[in-house]
Amino acid sequence: MLGADTVLPCRVYPAMNVENMEIRWFRNQFSEAVFVYQNGMEQVGEQLVDFKGRAELVKDYITEGRVAVRIHSLRVSDNGMYKCFFKKGTDFEEAVLELKVIGIGSGPRVFLVGPEDGGIRLKCTGKGWFPQPEVQWEDVKGKKIPSVSEDETQDDDGLFQIEASLIVRDSSTTQMSCSMKNPFFGQEQAETIFIPESFFPRPSPWKAAFAVTLVILGISAGAIVYLAWKERRGNKKLSKVEEEKEEESKSKESLKRELARRKELYQQDWRKAELYADWRKEQFKAAAFTLDPKTAHPNLVLSENKQHISLKNNVSQNGDASTHEDQAVSEAIFSVLGDKSFTQRDTERQYWEVEVNTRTEAGSTTRYALGICSETAKREGWFVESPDKNFWVLVHEEGKVIFPNSQKNSPSLRQQPRRIGVFLDWEVGNLSFYNMADGSHIYSFTGVTFCGTLFPYFSLRGTGASLTICSTSDHPENCPDSSPKTSLTHLSSSVPQEANSLL
Repeated sequence: MLGADTVLPCRVYPAMNVENMEIRWFRNQFSEAVFVYQNGMEQVGEQLVDFKGRAELVKDYITEGRVAVRIHSLRVSDNGMYKCFFKKGTDFEEAVLELKVIGIGSGPRVFLVGPEDGGIRLKCTGKGWFPQPEVQWEDVKGKKIPSVSEDETQDDDGLFQIEASLIVRDSSTTQMSCSMKNPFFGQEQAETIFIPESFFPRPSPWKAAFAVTLVILGISAGAIVYLAWKERRGNKKLSKVEEEKEEESKSKESLKRELARRKELYQQDWRKAELYADWRKEQFKAAAFTLDPKTAHPNLVLSENKQHISLKNNVSQNGDASTHEDQAVSEAIFSVLGDKSFTQRDTERQYWEVEVNTRTEAGSTTRYALGICSETAKREGWFVESPDKNFWVLVHEEGKVIFPNSQKNSPSLRQQPRRIGVFLDWEVGNLSFYNMADGSHIYSFTGVTFCGTLFPYFSLRGTGASLTICSTSDHPENCPDSSPKTSLTHLSSSVPQEANSLL
C-alpha cells in the first residue's frame, strides 16, 4: 500500500553464510542501486537519492543465506521491477522481483451536472489512485452501464485523478452508483446518487400551462376590446373574462408550486447539482469587498469606488509592441487583490460576482483572470497563475476559458460570460465558477486543501478588458444586470433560467 513499508526478500541456494559477499538490490540498471552491502557494511555512495534514508538491510538470517531489503514509506515511483544480486569473487547470481504499489484514492464523488442531450449528465470524480482505477456505473437493478467519457490525469506524485461522465435518459432511473476499483487486488469504493424524476427534461404539463396562459392572455385582450365595444352599446357581459382571468391565475399558482417543489429537491443535495446558480447563491453568503489599492499594479486604473479596474491607455497601446521592452510589457500580468481575506476560521461559504467587459482590437490579445490566490503567491515580475503557485483562477483569453495546469479541454460555453459568479466553499475545498447570465456551471476546483489566508484576485493583460465587482446590493449602477428576464416578470427574481428550460 502507498505510504506503507515493504520487504523485498532474497536468498541463495544451497544455504550458506553470505556475510562476506557483495549483496545488491537495483532497478533496471546495475548502477541504479536501491541498497548495496559490501565488505560487511552498507555502501551509500552508489545508492539512488530516492532511497537514501528509506532502505535498510534485514540480515537476521544472513548466515543462512537469507536477507531482505526493507523500503519505508512507499511511493508511486517505487512501483516496478527490482533485481537482487549476490557476488563472491568472480561468481555471481541474480533474481528478479516485481513490486506493485497500490494507492486507494478518495471518492468516488458523484455530481448531477444538468440537462444534456435529452437526459441528465452525471459526473463521477476520484483522485489519489494508483494504478489507474476501473470505473463502473450501475443502476438500481445492478445493470452495468459504460461511461460516455473518461478523463484521467496524473499529479506530481504520479497519482491518478479520474473524471467519468454518463448521460441518463430513462426518467424511471431514480438512482445511479459509480464505483472505482483497483485492478490488481480488487479494492473498490462506490457512491450512489438519487435522481428526482422531475429533473429529467421531458414534455411537461407546465409547458402546456405556459402556452395556455399566453393563449388566455391573447383571448383576454381580445375579449376586453370586444367588451369595451359592447359596453358602449350597453352590453356588459363580463362573466367570461372573469373566468379566464381566474384560470390564468390558477396556472401561475401551479407554476409557482412546481418550482417550489423542484427547489426543495435541489436544496436537499445542492453540492452534487452543478446547476441553478441563483439557487446556489442561497447556500452562500455574499462577500462584500472592494479592490485594495495597496496591492494594485501601477499600470492598473481603479475607479473611485474601488470596484472597477482597467489598464492605463499607454499600457493598452503596447499590444503592437515592436521593441523588446514593449513586448515584455504586453506579456506582463497586472493584478490586484480584494481587501477581504478568507481563512479556515471563516465558517460561512462565500460568493461574489464580477461583471466582464471586453472588446477585441485588431492585432491585440485580450486576457483577464479572476478567482482567489494565497497571500504567499508571487505577483511581482513574471509569474504563472496556476494552482501549484497558489492561484485558483478562471482565465479568459482570445474568446476561450482556460484553467492553467488543467489537463481538461476548455469547457464549452452556451454563451460568452459577461457576469461570472465565484463560489468559495473552504470546508470541502471547492471553488466554482458560474455564468450568471444563464446560470450554467463553467468549472470547479475540487478537493483543494486551502491553507493560510486567501484573497479575491483579479488580473488584466492586453487591450480592451475591464472588470467590475458587483455590489451585494445589486444596484444597476454598480453592476449592470445581464440576467435574462422571464416572461412572467413577477417571478423573474426567484426562477433560475435553467429551471425555466426544464419546464
